[in-house]
Amino acid sequence: MTHPQALPLTRFTIGTRGSPLALAQARLTASLMAESLGIAPGAITTSIITTTGDATQDRPLSEIGGKGLFTKEIDIAQLEGRVDLAVHSSKDLPTVLPEGLVIAGYLPREDVRDALIAPRHLTLANLPQGARIGTVSLRRQALLRALRPDLNIEALRGNVQTRLDKAASGEFDAVMLAMAGLNRLGLAHHATEALDPLRFIPAVGQGAIALVIRAGDAALQAAVQGIIHAPTGVELAAERVFLKELDGSCRTPIGGNARVMGESVAFRGVVLTPDGVEAEWVSGEAVPSEAEALGFEMAARIKASRAFAKFRA
Repeated sequence: MTHPQALPLTRFTIGTRGSPLALAQARLTASLMAESLGIAPGAITTSIITTTGDATQDRPLSEIGGKGLFTKEIDIAQLEGRVDLAVHSSKDLPTVLPEGLVIAGYLPREDVRDALIAPRHLTLANLPQGARIGTVSLRRQALLRALRPDLNIEALRGNVQTRLDKAASGEFDAVMLAMAGLNRLGLAHHATEALDPLRFIPAVGQGAIALVIRAGDAALQAAVQGIIHAPTGVELAAERVFLKELDGSCRTPIGGNARVMGESVAFRGVVLTPDGVEAEWVSGEAVPSEAEALGFEMAARIKASRAFAKFRA
């Protein structure tokens, strides 16, 4: 949607978390916008904001509130006018944004796959029985337990480099991260296996950078039009509806991935019990204009399954 009445934007502030990956995403956004708008990079400033998720490193996210832990303080800064544009990893966004904020669009999506970092064993199949693998994601934990119930899976938080160091030192036999983050940090060479996204379904929004603005900010909405990627928006429309309809938080293992392929969008999703013993898989296709309806249909199929109550337990 264009806003011809909006005055050209020449200066604004980006709000971001302070992790190396978040800063890389903010720098990428600033660079693309400066080029698109024909303004000096110095006209775009960055405000680093510490979120609850960043400040609490000693407990799993599911124990301290789930979705929104990496966005709340940035949301407040936006609503108070201290920052104009927020740059988020899409998988960190809650399914419903605070009143007064909207997703303006997404940058072109990166690799959606999950990466295994196992310096001594290389692949998931090669990990020895009882191998220690670190990941904080309940989705990854449940999918790992479904595929390799013999593994010793432990919650592991920290930034990307911290987790890579845990694998390199041998403290963990393997750790799991998103390929997108490794690619954006120039660390993809650490991945020893990229897992098949049809079998190891990514998190909703994985690999996508979301641009959040204040509702009604016509100038900023117009300004981002030159850098947002419509196909990624179609994919995220299906995925986010799927997650919202299943009441997805950080407490239920849910994977959902949509892919625009020519004139259609294909979706594959899964909900699991935390132990990985039971899972409900869905898949379907639609035209891109029906992406949200596709996500709703996929969620409805899962909710209609006899096992759905077990996933919510």
